[in-house]
Amino acid sequence: MESGGALAGLHRNPTFHHLLRPPRTAVNNLLSSSSSTYKRHFSPLPLKFQKQSHFASYSYNCSINDGSAFQVAYSASATQSLANIDWDNLGFGVMPTDYMYSMKCSQDGNFSKGELQRFGNIELSPASGILNYGQGLFEGLKAYKRHDGNILLFRPEENALRMKMGAERICMPSPSVEQFVEAVKATVLANERWIPPPGKGSLYIRPLLMGSGAILGVAPAPEYTFLIYVSPVGNYFKEGMAPINLVIETEMHRATPGGTGGVKTIGNYAAVLKAQSAAKAKGYSDVLYLDSVNKRYLEEVSSCNVFIVKGNLIATPAIKGTILPGITRKSIIDVALSQGFQVEERQVSVDELLDADEVFCTGTAVVVSPVGSITHLGKRVSYGSDGVGRVSKQLYSTLTSLQMGLATDNMNWTLVWDCGIAFVYIFTNQDLLFARSLNMSSNLETLPMEIVKINILF
Repeated sequence: MESGGALAGLHRNPTFHHLLRPPRTAVNNLLSSSSSTYKRHFSPLPLKFQKQSHFASYSYNCSINDGSAFQVAYSASATQSLANIDWDNLGFGVMPTDYMYSMKCSQDGNFSKGELQRFGNIELSPASGILNYGQGLFEGLKAYKRHDGNILLFRPEENALRMKMGAERICMPSPSVEQFVEAVKATVLANERWIPPPGKGSLYIRPLLMGSGAILGVAPAPEYTFLIYVSPVGNYFKEGMAPINLVIETEMHRATPGGTGGVKTIGNYAAVLKAQSAAKAKGYSDVLYLDSVNKRYLEEVSSCNVFIVKGNLIATPAIKGTILPGITRKSIIDVALSQGFQVEERQVSVDELLDADEVFCTGTAVVVSPVGSITHLGKRVSYGSDGVGRVSKQLYSTLTSLQMGLATDNMNWTLVWDCGIAFVYIFTNQDLLFARSLNMSSNLETLPMEIVKINILF
């Protein structure tokens, strides 16, 4: 294994976060002018790291009092070249990128030693908990590139908290909120060239938590893996902001009371595939599911929450254990309230749905998707002249402007990665040991003693 990498701070304020720190004494010895001799010269990064780098640099040759030799490369951030993609025709599908993130949980229940590694297949035991008993969760969030070149994440802490809630339900340990967010940051940075240009799409981020340990009896797995991969994506529905057409499913159900429908388990989505495939074969965009008890109250679409609009009232099914607590759903409710709408979270009947002024769906992938028609028991009801209602259009515009950094974030929901930074890389024998992000005005001799260690498999 070779070591290499870089980490920049995603921040709400000019502070940096660190995953791991080496012993302070070692750092003091390394960076102290009294114990190190510096020979300043301009030179490229070591070849093995240079192949993955997009930074102009110069370096110091250093030695410390234990006789070890180090090279310190001080690198100014440069604009990365974009991946060779037709950004104007970007769909919603898996596209292999450069790196993924992996972190394992040992027997003590603590996650540690996370690392970036080349994107690729993973190895699992045939007896792993995820393969045999479906013990796994997933999340979804996006990174956007702003017009100023900076990168933006939208409410990643909410994804971390939802994963913790789901992990507790299916007896898994989970990364802390800080571990989750820092892992997302590192993965986004490592795959920066795959982030679509502004207005062309987003970088979809897929964190996974799975029982990777071998287990034969029905029980929690003995080991867990937290994994993050990313893919550049366009619109989830080919229609984009154009209206989608839904059909109400009356026989099959996505979730039942007391089950796991309210957490983002991997198995939840297998339950929608049959009805969804049949609906798409008939020309519908997706399926709207009803509650399994009364069969007359709305639950959700296959991978989206649903809202109805009647006048100034917006109603959506309440979260009561069978409906996923969508982060986009939560954000839309807050945005709607801030704009003067009345919002109710409660049971919503089919009759109310069919009598609504407009209907829309929300989700990480779709953001806001207006519904053009609903078909129930063979009867089709259309909404508006073109299916794109005033309210859904207004909420979509507001939320996407926040997500893409086009509007002032008064909600404090976004994490902005300021790309105007530099990095310090400390090498020994051509292998990167430590990396530290700092302001462009920082001097090497005055670096804080907080240096992050990142392992990357090339």
